[in-house]
Amino acid sequence: MAAQGVAVLLSWLSCCGSAVWRYSSNSPNYRIFSTRSTIKLEYEGTLFSEWSVPGTCSIKNKRSPKTELRCSSPGVQTIRPIVTGPDLEEERYLSVDVSHTCFLWYYNVINFTHNLTQVVIVWIYDPENADPNELLQNANEPSLNSIILSKQFATLGQKPTIYTILKRKVYFPHGQMKNGAWQISIPVNSDVLKEIRGNQVAFQDCFIADILFLLAAPFLTMPEIPGFLSISSPQGSQLIADWAACIPSSVVVVADMETFQTNNSFHTWTRIRVPPNILTDDERHSVSDVTLTEDGIFFLINGILYIKKLSAFTRLGGDVNLPNGRIIGITSRKWCWVKYLLKDKGRRSSMAVWTENEVYLGYTFLEFVKIITTEKLKGLLNLSSAATLTIHNAEYTGHPLELALLLNYCITCNTMKKIYLVIYNEDTKQWVYQDFALDVTIDTFLIPHFMYSAMPELILQDKHRIYYCYHNFKDAGVVQTPTELGNLSRLSHNSIIHDVFIDYYGNIMVKMENNVMFYFKINIKDALKLHLWTNSTIKSLISLNSSGQIYLIYVFEDGTVHPQEYPLKLEAQSVTFNTKEKCPFMAFHNNIFGVFYFLDKGQNLTVWAQIVYLENIGLHIIVESYGPNILEKKDHVQYETASGYCTKTMTITFSQNINYEAVDDYFKLQHENTGLLLVRVRPSEYAKTCPIAPKLFQIAVGCDASKFIAVKGFNKKECLHYDFFYIIEKSYLRNRPSKHLRVQYNWEKYGCPLRVDFREKFRPVIQLYNENGYVEDVEVNFIVWEIHGRDDYSFNNTMKKSGCLNEAQTWKSMTELNKHLPLEEAWGPELL
Repeated sequence: MAAQGVAVLLSWLSCCGSAVWRYSSNSPNYRIFSTRSTIKLEYEGTLFSEWSVPGTCSIKNKRSPKTELRCSSPGVQTIRPIVTGPDLEEERYLSVDVSHTCFLWYYNVINFTHNLTQVVIVWIYDPENADPNELLQNANEPSLNSIILSKQFATLGQKPTIYTILKRKVYFPHGQMKNGAWQISIPVNSDVLKEIRGNQVAFQDCFIADILFLLAAPFLTMPEIPGFLSISSPQGSQLIADWAACIPSSVVVVADMETFQTNNSFHTWTRIRVPPNILTDDERHSVSDVTLTEDGIFFLINGILYIKKLSAFTRLGGDVNLPNGRIIGITSRKWCWVKYLLKDKGRRSSMAVWTENEVYLGYTFLEFVKIITTEKLKGLLNLSSAATLTIHNAEYTGHPLELALLLNYCITCNTMKKIYLVIYNEDTKQWVYQDFALDVTIDTFLIPHFMYSAMPELILQDKHRIYYCYHNFKDAGVVQTPTELGNLSRLSHNSIIHDVFIDYYGNIMVKMENNVMFYFKINIKDALKLHLWTNSTIKSLISLNSSGQIYLIYVFEDGTVHPQEYPLKLEAQSVTFNTKEKCPFMAFHNNIFGVFYFLDKGQNLTVWAQIVYLENIGLHIIVESYGPNILEKKDHVQYETASGYCTKTMTITFSQNINYEAVDDYFKLQHENTGLLLVRVRPSEYAKTCPIAPKLFQIAVGCDASKFIAVKGFNKKECLHYDFFYIIEKSYLRNRPSKHLRVQYNWEKYGCPLRVDFREKFRPVIQLYNENGYVEDVEVNFIVWEIHGRDDYSFNNTMKKSGCLNEAQTWKSMTELNKHLPLEEAWGPELL
């Protein structure tokens, strides 16, 4: 955002509504907020007199509504604006650190589409002495100060490295530093979450903070085509939004005057327009929901689904197996799972569409499949045929393969109804009724929000309250507040709930229509009101930026969009300061660095977690799993006490001990013992002040589809490929044909031929590979056959010499027995 854009944003934010005050720093996402930081204070309102700050902080001009503050001593600093009149402005308790982390990595990306490569240009900058373009994240090259700083660090041995979080790959700079920056080449792939790390090198006792960021394939936003018309929600509506689950910086926002799209958290954005003569004026301003997928942007308008692609806007109906009307809801996935296991080789949907009586799943290339009707659900749930059952709402859960339905159930349907919940698994195709029932008035509408958890956990919102369902529906109730018994509307000038946002760290924010916000965490049953950050007249949303941090999206009446970083950690620390609430544990460590683990036959997985807490509190570590019962779990706990602190370390081993030898149906047994489990490791107690979230990961039990075997010594690059044919004489072929067989060698499939001495015995060494490269040599027995049917080879050992007590299966006996099968299927594990 340019300086002019910042001025416009501040002008809009302060134009009207109640007085608010906020703060900011030069460090992106408030990553550095220390005694070295310049804290910018800003008051919006007409009654300002001066700032009240502690004596350990120096203020540039305490009588200016916009000024700068520095605190020389670490700790909690009480800041408050003093105003004229009888009312008092709220004070904040800002936690100022003392830290040796002073500098940050800056990165800029250049995309090369011809070879699917991204070059990341990296340098070091000091946020307190940076160029304005660096502070606004607009710089294409380092400033003079950053060039000097980067070169100074380079002479001390500093060098950035990019790590991918999912596949744990490492990329190093190529060549020497150029113009004060390093260049790192990265192939475009689905491993979008990356981290820039440096060596432990200090300059003037200051280090560089590592930085997490999203780096995805370059996506194009929809172009603004001249003559196209705006599309929006009804006048006076609140903002509607959707984002790509694995690329949350890619967002679509529908306002009551325009629709906006961004691929970089609204650092830049475009307007979504539609061709004329497709929708009436009323229809163009009647968007009730929006969903973003790989296929495009879906709009729900008056019960009909439309899709917007680069230049086309199309109505969807019977041509894609959807109803031509009556659609009441659409949704897409909220949690990112790049890897998962589909043991039945099915597909995973990208969106769900529903009417009052039908549910459809949407796949890529605009394919939709009806999966259930309420009539079938009545039978599955053993409900009375005389009762009324309709679909209330739908949402994807935290599980990568599950969808939840909220169902309306009533008999007379005059004043009250029950809300039931069922979950559908896309792999097993099974519907499971959950232990959940909620009595509500007939006009109540609930919106579910599933947590990032192993077992199904969710919160639901109506207009005034938040309901929680924790620990697989065993613990449920209304989220409470210090007053008003959990009625958030009474604590926010009778406004109603607009938006609920949950992040991967367990933070939960509830935003009212007038921008009052409340805060709590996963598995917590009470919420606190956050300090007012935005005046009541601005329309806003909560989202995640490209660094995985929370920010606010503002849409103004002039049809412009502005993002603003939000310091949730600092604001949460401030509102919990006077509550004296403390995290029950001092530290929670583990060695679970991945989110996806594959267990094949004979393998096991061992992880550990450690919790440190004060004596006499009595905490422990809980391991929760959700999925088929196909793994054995063994744990071992070590306990230590020293200097008033207790340390518990739990080692957990997951394994499977299935004997596949001499079974009647090998593949059936294998199928029964494969599947996907979600596992969460967490402390037994938690609080809003705990900085660390529970650890969640998947264990896929079965065959990794990315694995493959290859014969050692063969490669595809160290020889010249040409048209190579060879002849197999007819007398050497099994079926004794009338002609010799001419065979073309397949270079692409087999690679370069392996050169061996014909006088030496040849035994192929089979090696196992996966997407990351070589894994291990395969030590088990294996079968080799000649694919063209020649039979002029012999063996250098007999069954007797090999120690066989009885005649074993042979290639000859198995091919004779299974003449109806292809050669590659004549002898395998299912025939043993």
